[in-house]
Amino acid sequence: MIILNECPNFIDAKSTVITIGTFDGVHKGHQIILNRLSSIKKDKNLKSIVFTFYPHPRKIIQTSQPLQPIKILTTKDEKIQLLKNFDIDYLIFCPFTKEFANQPPDDFVKYLIHQLNVKYVIIGYDHRFGKDRKGDINTFLQLKTIFNFEVEQIPAETIDNINISSTKIRQFLTNGDIENANELLGYNYFITGQVIKGKQLGRQINFPTANIKVNDPDKLIPAHGVYCGEAKVKDKLFKAAINIGFNPTTNNDNLEKIEAHLLQFNEDIYGETIQIFFHKKIRNERKFDSLESLKNQITEDIKLCQ
Repeated sequence: MIILNECPNFIDAKSTVITIGTFDGVHKGHQIILNRLSSIKKDKNLKSIVFTFYPHPRKIIQTSQPLQPIKILTTKDEKIQLLKNFDIDYLIFCPFTKEFANQPPDDFVKYLIHQLNVKYVIIGYDHRFGKDRKGDINTFLQLKTIFNFEVEQIPAETIDNINISSTKIRQFLTNGDIENANELLGYNYFITGQVIKGKQLGRQINFPTANIKVNDPDKLIPAHGVYCGEAKVKDKLFKAAINIGFNPTTNNDNLEKIEAHLLQFNEDIYGETIQIFFHKKIRNERKFDSLESLKNQITEDIKLCQ
């Protein structure tokens, strides 16, 4: 997979099949599109392109005041990690600017045809593009005969009559509903971050934790509470009990922390980049009357995560 961090003026491929979108989360709906891209690539002997954007378009075009923080399901590196699971020849991160957003839809289609040699377009059921988001499937249908390409729209996919969307997944995660979020994602939600030094209280009470600083401030962190999951350290997975919150029993700095106690693990990993995968929430965060009560609860949490 060739990764391009620009809107290229040339693709070294005779003919291509392309899909376009933000692909935040690379969820089950996206996966259907990506598998279809792979199928068309093989059937028609084309090179495949995933055309996405950086930063997230909503960061550039939102008009609400004050500006609302945009929380993403996948950072750029995480998106690359997930997309490597699919048969993609070119992954394009087109810089999303106000100028790009304001180009007429027809001009964008012409760019795809003339610069990227597109012969087949695959888009999701709700894909819109161009100035004022006026471009849609009808734009492609109106131009396909003129420019000699094919277009295909993937219909809405549902699970138990719930539309699969990044917005739905964000809502589940914000509410701590990891299991429903994972069902729509098709994998366990994860965060990537660096292990930093904390107050080392966990070590003092015999439950050492990895304190994680998330690499991207826009990354969506699940609701406060205690979760069962896994930690990926140097390509190895370890079961983990994960706490997100303010540690009200032991801290008074009012700073959100992400801590993971890795089961059957005792290595020094300060400075390492690790990934935390969330499986299920087991309880809300709460303040305990004593360290002993906290230790007893952590013991029970770990039992649930074994």
